[in-house]
Amino acid sequence: MTRGQPSAADDDALIARLRARAWDPGLRLDRATLPAAWIRESYGADHLDRISSDILSYGSNGTVQLASRREEVTAYFADAPRGPLFAPLSRTDVDEAERSLGRRLPRLLRRVYTEIADGGFGPDGGLASLARGNRAPGHLHDWTSAVDVHERNRAVDGVPASWFFLTGGGCSMEWYVSLAAVDHPVLLYDADGWVADWGEDPHDGLRHATASLRHWLWTWADGDDVWEEVLARQRAEE
Repeated sequence: MTRGQPSAADDDALIARLRARAWDPGLRLDRATLPAAWIRESYGADHLDRISSDILSYGSNGTVQLASRREEVTAYFADAPRGPLFAPLSRTDVDEAERSLGRRLPRLLRRVYTEIADGGFGPDGGLASLARGNRAPGHLHDWTSAVDVHERNRAVDGVPASWFFLTGGGCSMEWYVSLAAVDHPVLLYDADGWVADWGEDPHDGLRHATASLRHWLWTWADGDDVWEEVLARQRAEE
């Protein structure tokens, strides 16, 4: 992160920075999907071979995934329309979601959902939606609803009601924000990192806590990796 510890006084600037990235189809997630044929046509027939180590995945439909800040991504989406993947919610929509959750969301997170988008952007897999039934173009399944995850986690795994699901982190890792703790730290949780039969509970699956939701969002808005803090800590402990 390139800033000091952010404060609420910076929130207008944070919302503007998040919106600019969330409404850019090439930057709204940490990785972007491009047609392999377009890359060959634009950069040469051997370009994919030359950048093979940087290709994150290959699609069966002739696409490749690259880190969103690569020059190929910037060029491909240069003239694409700007706008949210999922439209922002009304305050009434957020109030209804909070009634379902039985919890109030942090003011900053309410602003994210009402002023930027109903999820569909952000670190890792992108923020979950509050509403149900959002579906990205070309996808076969609806975007994850944080309300659905909240209800399932409480019923099945006993995840605390004060943990609000933000996004998946790959494999069994998940990002949550604490709705109860001061400054609303963001929690990295390993869903497979605890065993009930051993007398453990979801708290034993916690692997990292970022200082605040504001800090976590600024890290991504600045183009940095929210995992870097986690990995730096792991390196320090080795």
